[in-house]
Amino acid sequence: MRRLSIPSALLVAFLLTFPLVAVLYLAAVLIGVAFPPFNLFDLVARLLPGNLLTFGIDLMVDSIRALNLGATDDTAKLAEQTMAVAMFAGITLGAALIYLQTAPGLLARSATFSRDSRLSGIVFGLVFGTPFLLISLSLDRAATAPTLATAVWLIAAFGLWGLVLGQTLYLLTRQMPEPTREAGVTPLSRRQFLIQIGGAAATITLFGTGLAALINSSRATATELLSAGGDIAARLPNANDPVQPAPGTRPEYTPLGQHYRIDINTGSGPALDEETYRLAVNGLVEAPLELTLEEIRALPSMEQFVTMSCISNRLAGDLISTTLWMGTSMQNLLDLARPLPEATHIRITAADGFDEYVDLATIRGDETVMLAWAWDGQALTQRHGFPLRIHIPNHYGMKQPKWITGMEFVSEWGEGYWVRRGWDRDALVRATSVIDTVAVDMMVIDAAENRFVPIGGIAWAGTRGIAQVEVQVDGGEWQDTQLRRPLSDRAWVIWRYDWQFEPGEHTFAVRCVEADGTPQIETVEGVRPSGATGIHSVSETL
Repeated sequence: MRRLSIPSALLVAFLLTFPLVAVLYLAAVLIGVAFPPFNLFDLVARLLPGNLLTFGIDLMVDSIRALNLGATDDTAKLAEQTMAVAMFAGITLGAALIYLQTAPGLLARSATFSRDSRLSGIVFGLVFGTPFLLISLSLDRAATAPTLATAVWLIAAFGLWGLVLGQTLYLLTRQMPEPTREAGVTPLSRRQFLIQIGGAAATITLFGTGLAALINSSRATATELLSAGGDIAARLPNANDPVQPAPGTRPEYTPLGQHYRIDINTGSGPALDEETYRLAVNGLVEAPLELTLEEIRALPSMEQFVTMSCISNRLAGDLISTTLWMGTSMQNLLDLARPLPEATHIRITAADGFDEYVDLATIRGDETVMLAWAWDGQALTQRHGFPLRIHIPNHYGMKQPKWITGMEFVSEWGEGYWVRRGWDRDALVRATSVIDTVAVDMMVIDAAENRFVPIGGIAWAGTRGIAQVEVQVDGGEWQDTQLRRPLSDRAWVIWRYDWQFEPGEHTFAVRCVEADGTPQIETVEGVRPSGATGIHSVSETL
């Protein structure tokens, strides 16, 4: 035997790591088993201190906005997934390198080196894969395949990977006799063998990731077609309002396929089976319940157009959307469970480990606090919280769990998932107004041939409503805008201002006033811990 040099061992480890990742990913997409890199990343995220986790989130979102990399939620999710794969690949690469460097010494005196190297590789693969198996079995909720299938698959995958690693080690480190040429046979050199390994590794990696991406793309397209929201968008309650959005203003209604998604999962989120799903309602109640989804959907239903925003949304960011929610008032659940007098809050738990507390006084005082099962006219999708999520008016999304599996009535408030990590206890939405467009290419010419540039955007203050939106040009007087009737009392307001055109460089700013006369906060504050504030402005050369 002879040892592999460190560069050779590193090359072999690299060549055998990425096919493993590709095969694991393809199996996750194709047959619905767990994908260990995402589970590992989720575990690390849950263990990180809140301030460090928030620093990472802020850095990611700021980078996406600064580099204009696209929709914040999709790009951030892709970045998380990339980091997850990189973390797993780095650990796998390091472990494989250690094995390739130490195994030859341990097997140096083996009389059956060929067999023992393969056996050592299998053992190494199984030992290395065991922690990932345990992490996946304990954390993964996105897999649609049975738990046993995930376990069998991961054992087989890591065992086979170890076998290939051991066999490769044997072929590269065995002592070859003096070359002899049998008829028509030419022995491979080490370089030729490594080239063959590289070709096979590249083929497996590209085929696996390519096929998985194609399958995912097909599924995403099908979901977008299913959730185009066309029927609802065509019958919006304010369709005949005379105030029309300025060209370039974001869509007033957000189809499901375009609604922002932020959660604590690296992958697609928990996959819960409708047939076996049960909502556990227990704690300080007279009548503990286990409700099926069918029983919940049979409760009196309600619909509401709702704007929801992430507390991490930057000023004028895209982590805010409006869609039609359907569900039942949480008051109906209280009637069924009959809370005891000492119950003050509900601790809501979700399939992904998320939890949050809701004050019973809030539910009793507002019949529109909703346990929702549908968005955009169809059942919640997996990525948006199937089968159930809650809507608590006037609060950011961090207070509104999805993939709900349990509700425990308790006697005191506790810190929820994000509150424990340093975010605001109440997370009440803060008034915001945004300029979406300065539509220079869509000038309006009046009878006197004056040219006007439509300027528009949104304003939102939760359930508190918007009474006024004002625009300022180049630091001058604030001017009133036109307000379009909102879709509901908890949806954003579309505003429009037709500015008389003047060539040159101009700065436009916007501010709003809540329905009770409270002006929006003009002082600039970051998103942590209570949500961003400040005046949004844009500069344009016209």
